[in-house]
Amino acid sequence: MFKLTNKSVVITGGGSGIGRAMSILFAQQGAIVHIIELNNKAATDTVAEIEAANGKATGYACDVSDQQQVVDTFTGIGKIDILINNAGIAHIGRADTTSTADFEKVFNVNVKGAYNCLYAVIPVLKANGGGVILNTASIAASVGITDRFAYSMSKGAIHAMTLSVARDYLHDNIRCNCISPARIHTPFVDGFIAKNYAGQEAEIFEKLSKSQPIGRMGKSEEVAALALYLCSDEAGFITGTDYPIDGGFITLNN
Repeated sequence: MFKLTNKSVVITGGGSGIGRAMSILFAQQGAIVHIIELNNKAATDTVAEIEAANGKATGYACDVSDQQQVVDTFTGIGKIDILINNAGIAHIGRADTTSTADFEKVFNVNVKGAYNCLYAVIPVLKANGGGVILNTASIAASVGITDRFAYSMSKGAIHAMTLSVARDYLHDNIRCNCISPARIHTPFVDGFIAKNYAGQEAEIFEKLSKSQPIGRMGKSEEVAALALYLCSDEAGFITGTDYPIDGGFITLNN
């Protein structure tokens, strides 16, 4: 089950964190993985790890906020069966403390970046007779998260775009869903703690872990496993749906 043999999969932000876990797992399941990264080294390192395990992967340096770069990159890839819109950046701030520059930066990467990839891939999927799109949203699209104004805005947009695409291309055999992780333990989390809470790393890590009702942060591999299912043929009856993967945060954190 859940095999992706010779499926061509594009994963934006596929060289680090959740995206890296997706790239590795999808390659293990037989996919030909195309990693889109602004950080070319992250893509190269992940490709090397996949190839060392006899998987198939290629890395591409591309800024998803630049539509022409995205279109050119996708054209170069050619056949695409699955797109995972995973690239994104975080931001801390409230409505009255978020600068215009920071707001636009988050929008350009998280929202416009996803749109650019949708714009480039949908004609390809239609020409192929269908395919799968999976967007990485966040629990911030469903619940209020303190000091995450711009980030929440961007993930709310991802959720809405998912529903729109699922509806518009239903009869083109294109499925579109999104996943909404809570706090996942990635190198980004470790870097955030080290930068903002020097000398308190262990204490803050435990506090953040316990803010999840299940008592720990999620693992990138757990998110990748959910993504694998939603992109597989076994999930062929699922479209237009958001899947929280949150340790009970949305429903139990009260």
